[in-house]
Amino acid sequence: MMDKKLLTTALTRVLAGIVIMAALIFIPAGTLVYWQGWLLLGILFVPMIVAGFVLMYKAPELLKKRLNMKEEQKEQKLVVALSGTMFMAAFILAGLNFRFNWMVFSDWICIAAAIIFLIAYALYGEVLRENEYLSRTIEIQGNQRVVDTGLYGVVRHPMYMVTLVMFLAMPVVLGSIISLVITLLYIPIIVLRIKNEEKVLAEGLPGYREYMRKVRSRLIPHVW
Repeated sequence: MMDKKLLTTALTRVLAGIVIMAALIFIPAGTLVYWQGWLLLGILFVPMIVAGFVLMYKAPELLKKRLNMKEEQKEQKLVVALSGTMFMAAFILAGLNFRFNWMVFSDWICIAAAIIFLIAYALYGEVLRENEYLSRTIEIQGNQRVVDTGLYGVVRHPMYMVTLVMFLAMPVVLGSIISLVITLLYIPIIVLRIKNEEKVLAEGLPGYREYMRKVRSRLIPHVW
């Protein structure tokens, strides 16, 4: 039986996300005739809605975890604040970039970035399938165990790996070189989050220290 409260919460979050992102992109652009903006909204929210309904039926508890965005740790609250500020700036600048034609990517690069984004989105779904303990917040859950198979056998944080690709692809989809430069700031932000998360997991999750020795790469295979 479908959890109506969960459905309402999920749909409200998605609709709010669409409205906010559209406003950040199209108001600075000064027009709705910004095809890259519509392309980004489509490749981001259509798969999100489909995945949301799949989780609603297949794994409602995981969906609840993904909807929980309240961080308790001071370090992670800072990470969330910095990330939010960065993305707002990137979307606003993308709209302005389109309006004034400052520094733009060619159309074929925007389309290629959209394809890369969708591939990363598919890998995101695979990570969700592999790890039932995934949450948006850093926490140790009851009966949680270390997952070391699939993409988790390649890097310790495959979720961050694929989201990094997705986030860096978004300003390219929007055609904005300036926004891509801004979004590169997400790299040190995600490094800060990973270091804090690993400290929490190493101290509270049995077997995680052994997993860290087994899988050496955190984010990028054979690099870091």
